[in-house]
Parts: sequence; structure tokens; C-alpha cells
Amino acid sequence: NAASRVFTFEDAGTRPGACLTLSIPEVLDPRYGMYVWPCAVVLAQYLWSRKEQLPGLGVLELGAGVSLPGVVAARCGAKVILSDRAEAPSCLDNCRRSCRANGVQDAVVLGLTWGDVSPDVLLLPKLDLILGSDVFYDPEDFEDVFFTVAFLLRKNPEAQFWTTYQERSADWSVAALLRRWNLRCVAVGLDSFGADKPDLAGSNLPGRHRVLMAVITLGGDEG
Repeated sequence: NAASRVFTFEDAGTRPGACLTLSIPEVLDPRYGMYVWPCAVVLAQYLWSRKEQLPGLGVLELGAGVSLPGVVAARCGAKVILSDRAEAPSCLDNCRRSCRANGVQDAVVLGLTWGDVSPDVLLLPKLDLILGSDVFYDPEDFEDVFFTVAFLLRKNPEAQFWTTYQERSADWSVAALLRRWNLRCVAVGLDSFGADKPDLAGSNLPGRHRVLMAVITLGGDEG
């Protein structure tokens, strides 16, 4: 019950010939990390639009699952660490499978559970970017996600957290958590990087889903 979905990222502007085609293995399974979510395609498109900035950067993807954004970053020259829950080896296997399918040989796959400062987290190398697509899915996880992001940003004060998400309820506000962890959030319009359409990268995603994008950094008291 495994299949692959193909995504082709193309330049719409000055270099129409540049493109990147990826094949992402998906498993038809009810668990979250087994297939590409709409938010992942939008974040991957943002990375592709910033590809000239990526070579040599230290990048960590949180809750990577099938790892489309992380694989785009790796293929664009970043030094990538793909992470998912330490207690979910099948999700970590998905990270490895996506790397193998797309010729990514030097990405590190790491078990990282949100809210847990493990020895592996303490030993992470310098990070420039933290990625998270749809990590704000279950409100029960929001506090742990922010704990992990804030910890990593304090350890890497110049880093940014690039995240895409869906607002599934008007009650699911993260404003209080941003204040609590002294984080600054700047919204990024999808039209600014060619992601304001339902069929990105030659796929049928994000479809009719309303996806939002934000860049989160340390607040003014610490950044």
C-alpha cells in the first residue's frame, strides 16, 4: 500500500529553465506522518523560492514525516537534519525513504520529541533554519512545539522558524504562547512566493485548503 507522489518545482521568473523534481513515497496509513500534507507543499515552495539562500545553511525539520520541505532544502544545498517523534520509528523510516528516493545521502535523521530536551537535542549543530509544516495540528501539542522552538532559537539566536499551518478553529490561537516564549511572528503572504494557488509543484495540493505561512524569531528582548 505504498505509492510515490511526484512534485516539480519550477522557476516562474528570471530562469524559467530551472526546476527540481522529487518523488515522495507515501504510505496509505491513518497516522499523520505517512503522506504529504497541504502545508508541506506550501513550505517546500517557499524554500524553493529562497533556494539561493540555502547552500551551506544548517536546517532542522520538525515533525518531518515524509520530509518534502527538508528534502527540497537538502537538494538545494542545505545541511539538513530531519526529525520526527523518537517513539515513532515508522515516521523516521519515512524520512530515510524520502532521502533515498531523491538522492539525498548526507541528511541526518533524528528522533526528536517536542517538549523533550534529550541529549541529541543538546548536541545539535548550529542551526540557521527550523522548519515545521502543520506542526500546529493538535492544540495539545502547541505548548511542546513552542517549548522546542523557543529552546532551539535561544540556542541559535540568529535562526528563524519557517512554518506553514491551517487554522482549523477560531479558538486555536497561539498568540498567548508567542508572548509567553517571547517570540516574534511575521506573516508571509502566499502570493509573495507564488503559492496562492491550489496546484503547486504540479500536484493537486494544497487544493482548497487555506494554508498560512509565518516566520518566527526570538523577540526583541533576546534577539
